[in-house]
Amino acid sequence: MIKKGLHSSNGDSFYLKKVCFNKHKISMRSIFKTIIIFGVLLFLSACKKEKMVLAPQWDAAHQFYLNNITTAIAYLDTLETLGADHIKAKEIFKEARVAFKRAEPFAAYLNPEAGHRANGPALPVFRDDSESFVAPIGLQKIEESIYEGNVDQSEFTREVDITKGLLTVLKKDIIKRKLSPKRFFVGTHQQLFRIISLAITGFDTPVSKLGLQEVIVSLKALKKVYTLTIQGLIKEKNSKLDSDFNTHIEKAITFIKNNPDFDSFDRYTFTRDYMNPITKDWVAIRKASDLWDGKNIFPFNFDAPTFFEQDAWNITYFTPPINRNASKKQIALGKKLFFDPKLSANGKMACVTCHIPSKGYTDGFKVSMDNNGGQQIRNTPTLLNSVFQQSFFWDGRSQTLEDQITSVFKNKQEFNTNVHQFSNTILTDTLYKPLLIEVFGKVPSKNTEIIKAISSYIATLNGFNSKFDKNIRGEENTFTDEEKLGFNLFTGKALCATCHFMPLSNGTVPPFFSETEKEVIGVPLSEDNKELDTDLGFYWRHKKDIHKGMFKTPTVRNVALTAPYMHNGVYKTLEEVVNFYNLGGGGGLGFDLEHQTLPFDELNLTKEEQKAIVAFMHTLTDNSVANY
Repeated sequence: MIKKGLHSSNGDSFYLKKVCFNKHKISMRSIFKTIIIFGVLLFLSACKKEKMVLAPQWDAAHQFYLNNITTAIAYLDTLETLGADHIKAKEIFKEARVAFKRAEPFAAYLNPEAGHRANGPALPVFRDDSESFVAPIGLQKIEESIYEGNVDQSEFTREVDITKGLLTVLKKDIIKRKLSPKRFFVGTHQQLFRIISLAITGFDTPVSKLGLQEVIVSLKALKKVYTLTIQGLIKEKNSKLDSDFNTHIEKAITFIKNNPDFDSFDRYTFTRDYMNPITKDWVAIRKASDLWDGKNIFPFNFDAPTFFEQDAWNITYFTPPINRNASKKQIALGKKLFFDPKLSANGKMACVTCHIPSKGYTDGFKVSMDNNGGQQIRNTPTLLNSVFQQSFFWDGRSQTLEDQITSVFKNKQEFNTNVHQFSNTILTDTLYKPLLIEVFGKVPSKNTEIIKAISSYIATLNGFNSKFDKNIRGEENTFTDEEKLGFNLFTGKALCATCHFMPLSNGTVPPFFSETEKEVIGVPLSEDNKELDTDLGFYWRHKKDIHKGMFKTPTVRNVALTAPYMHNGVYKTLEEVVNFYNLGGGGGLGFDLEHQTLPFDELNLTKEEQKAIVAFMHTLTDNSVANY
């Protein structure tokens, strides 16, 4: 009865209500589940949108570079039509350079050779393959034609047309190759270096002196591409870093605007107090972005906060592949060999014979001595910081440090030994055999392994801890007013740094450091400055008149220790050297030098200014390495 009652009309009603209730429960669960899923999707979508906001937008910056290289080409088109003598030529030229400088970080990174030629010195270029010369081209040559005048219109048209061609090559590279984190960070790092080594020194614009204004262009362009790419990411990760970076750029720009005169510009203060904070920020920004680790083979240590640190340079980049990453034991072996006269045939000459640590790894003689006590023809160059070069010897006849040492081994006036046959005389020292086995796994059959070891040791003779370095890094404040003036003259009015590029202060050309400059400066035969020296230098290579008297640009770091000076040791003091340049080199002394490469005729420096430059050069002595 009871069971039958469940099927009564009342029971059916009860059953239906129960079913409906259960369905309602199921429906509610579905709704709640749907709401939860929808909420999760909304959350994920929001996260995705947030990530999209923070992700670097490379396309916009890529377009910025492309637009500016296109604009630079358009201005050159106009300039070609107007001609060098047109009233608006200088104005159009300035705008062309502005557009080029905005595009330069990416364009020159993609094609260093075209980038350098587009904005390189207005000098003929010699082609090794054809042994022919290419007439000066590029923006600096166009600048010279416009500002100095007296240029034939057809010649000017050729200069502009070829320069347009270079920029067109750069444009094609930009179109084909997209901006990426590595390209962005390396290109920007190189541009920051250009500011301190090329722009503020007058190298970029030697005639118009537009360099300081172009620093403002470069800094504003950096701020622009930073805003277009990674600013959102950096603000999210470190808002103070973002704020500091923008503030430091604005302060640097303001400093230049308040001090626009090229000759009186305080490069010391600008570099230390305005550029260094920007480079420190940039290193921190790269690390914070976590987009590229900087671990690549480039000249720079991308983790160094300034370009003046002891570890600012990547030694591996400057070392031939066959001798990279030398072990400490190989370096120690090289040091022992460096001081050992048993390497030479007569047992009287060691590397240290001509490269004495206390004399800045030179010998103090006018010209070096041979293995019999006689005189050779040239002054002994320093080995300090010598690894940062792309050619060796005064005449550039060796391309690597290993080649240079090999030449010493083979030279009959020096070691006079066969590099292909190991000298067993050194094994009379019982310490050598176990050292050789430990480093090379055996006693070498050739001196080439010995040369590698010596090269490894020489590559460690580097120092960036001089009084200058400590002051420019802001670690101490001991620079005198005279030393500060000397630095500002060296990197400005006196144009020293347009050949001795800061901060390496040698002739290896920044920011790619793939070549070391050679110059014709007209060094006299004797200190009375009456006769040109007859040493032809680099002329040996191609027998071209333009190379007569051409020599490698040496470093001026530790120069106070390395007297006498010049390739022939003609000058005993730095004062004499500065006076030589002040007079205009050999051309200023009255020598017939059609191909002199100095970027000036005479400097018109006062006695006080010359004295200040000498005082500054004394601050480049690094005693920690000079007595190594």
